[in-house]
Amino acid sequence: MAYLQELIKPYSAEGGKREQVGEMFDNIAPVYDRLNHLFSFGIDSHWRRYAIKELGKHEPQTILDMSTGTGDFAILTARLLKPQSVVGADISEGMMQVGRRKVEAEGLSQVISFQREDCERMSFPDASFDAVTVAFGVRNYEHLDACLREMGRVLREGGQLLIIELSSPKSFPMRQLFHLYSHTLMPLVGRMASHDGKAYDYLTASIEAFPTAETMTEILKKNGFRLERLKLMSCGICTMYLATPNK
Repeated sequence: MAYLQELIKPYSAEGGKREQVGEMFDNIAPVYDRLNHLFSFGIDSHWRRYAIKELGKHEPQTILDMSTGTGDFAILTARLLKPQSVVGADISEGMMQVGRRKVEAEGLSQVISFQREDCERMSFPDASFDAVTVAFGVRNYEHLDACLREMGRVLREGGQLLIIELSSPKSFPMRQLFHLYSHTLMPLVGRMASHDGKAYDYLTASIEAFPTAETMTEILKKNGFRLERLKLMSCGICTMYLATPNK
C-alpha cells in the first residue's frame, strides 16, 4: 500500500513521481536557494544547524547527503563537522550544477563531491558511510520504504540516518496560520519567481501529505531503523529524525 505522499506528483497524475520531481527541480534550480530561504524567513538555517549539531555528537567522517539539491546541507555539514568527505547525491543535474559552483566558491571541492543517484538503487557498496543525511527531500520519494532500506544498506554498523523534513503543525493557531500561508503566499511567490506554479503547489501538497512524526517513526522501524532522537522544531513546521540501522 502506497503512502499518501508517494501519490502526490508535481505535474500529472500519470507517469512516475521520480521523473517528475527530477524535471521540477531542474526547472526551478536557478531560483531554488533564494526562494527556499525566503519562504522560511531564514529559519531553515537554524533547523539545519541544530540537526547537524546533533549528528556531530557521533563524529561521522564519511557522509552521504542524499537529495542534496544545490548542496546547502552538504556545505554546512562540511563547515561545522569537518568530515573527511561528503558526497552530495541527487537525481537533478540542474540542482547539482548550482551546488558544484557553490562548493568551488567555498573552497570545499576536496571534501564535497556530487554524484547523480537514484535513492532507490544507489551505486555505493554496502556499509559505505558513517552517516546519511536528507534535508527536505524525503517527501519527494516515489517509494519511501525502498529509499529507506537503501540508506540502511549503505550505512555502516552504528551509523546515523539524519532526516529533517517540513511538516504540518498540529496545534492552534499555528496550524491555521501555516495553512493560510502555504496555500496563498508560497504558491503565488513561487509562480512569479520561477514561472513554474505547479512546483510550489506541489510543495504545499507534499508537506500536507507527509506522514506525521508518529507514523514516520513507525515507518523507520519497519525499514530496519531504531529512532534515537525526534525533535519538533518551530511549533512543528519542521521535524528532525535521528536513527541508526539495526545491524
